[in-house]
Parts: sequence; structure tokens; C-alpha cells
Amino acid sequence: MARARAARPLVGIVMGSASDARIMSGAGAVLDELGVPHEDRIVSAHRTPGRLAEYAGHAERSGMGAIIAGAGGAAHLPGMIASFTILPVVGVPIMVYNDKRAGGAPGASSFGGLDALLSITEMPAGTPVASVGVNKAANAGLLAARILAAPPGSALRSRLRARKRRMHDAVVADSDEMSRVGIAEFVGRREASGRGPGGPPAGPARG
Repeated sequence: MARARAARPLVGIVMGSASDARIMSGAGAVLDELGVPHEDRIVSAHRTPGRLAEYAGHAERSGMGAIIAGAGGAAHLPGMIASFTILPVVGVPIMVYNDKRAGGAPGASSFGGLDALLSITEMPAGTPVASVGVNKAANAGLLAARILAAPPGSALRSRLRARKRRMHDAVVADSDEMSRVGIAEFVGRREASGRGPGGPPAGPARG
């Protein structure tokens, strides 16, 4: 499904830096699949604090139902957004990559995303922030959609159930194929198709 568009976005996706967009695109992809309109912004907790406060107010005035905030390192963005709004905030801890090592070879930060995960989850009493796993932006999109689908009878509930059925059917289909051709041939076929031994088609990280 193409990007969901509407006059009024229901979810805000914010991130602390343009370099986070590759990971955070996973949240947008899931919301697009489910037909949930969203808007996407870069809002830095440290470099644009005034913009952060303004965005929290904008999200409430716009009638959004949830905010997804991704950040790495100190990862203050989700907590600071939550401090300015009563909307549910779903944090995405992002593994920061260092592209300035000797020799120019990029590598993960020393903490492997644990720094961001702890920063997002260890919020003080009274300012809750939900968190998904490191780089798991797609799960953040699903959680935001489930929040929006809470009212009984929501059409979004039906789309979420249909998505779960597709996941179920895909696992059963893989199991049937593995039983039919054997595990070695199964793995070979997946690697030849670019899907790897046990995952979706290779491509940019989607969280």
C-alpha cells in the first residue's frame, strides 16, 4: 500500500537525526500497510529543544492518537516528548553507528543500543514511555496502530487481524515447504532468492 495520506495524521513519527530515518522508516512502512495516516519529522531533544516542545503541542492539537519517537545514544527524545504531552509515546532505541573510526570502517557504538534502550525505559514515575527493542521500529508502528484500534468496531482492528492471519499463513507455508524439500534444500532456496535462511527479503533495515 502506498503511503497513507489524509488531512489529519493519526500518528507522529519523530527522530533525533536524519541518520535515524533508515531505521524509523520501518514504522512508516507498517502504518502505510495498515492505512494509518502519519507525519514524519526530525526533532532533536538537544539541538532543537524549542521545536520539541512545539511539536508535542502540535500533536495534541492535530488530534493524533500516538507518537513514535526514535533516538540513539542518550535517547532523550521519547522521554522529553512525553514530558510535554499526555499522548502515548512509543520509543524506538536506535543503535548508533560510528563512521569515524580509524581507517574509515564503520562500526556499532560501544553499547550496541543498550544505552538508548535503558534511557527510554528508565523514565521517572509519572512520565511513562513504552519501548520496543533496539532498531525495532516496525514493532513501534504496530503498537501505535493497536493503540488506535482500541475502540471496539474499529476498521483498523480488522486490518490488524488480517495482518496476523497473513503472518500465520506465511509460517505454515514455510513449514510445509521445509517438510516437502528438506531443511538443506529449504535454506538453499531462501538464500538463492535473497531471503536468507529465515527472514524476509534482504533490504534496508526496517526495524
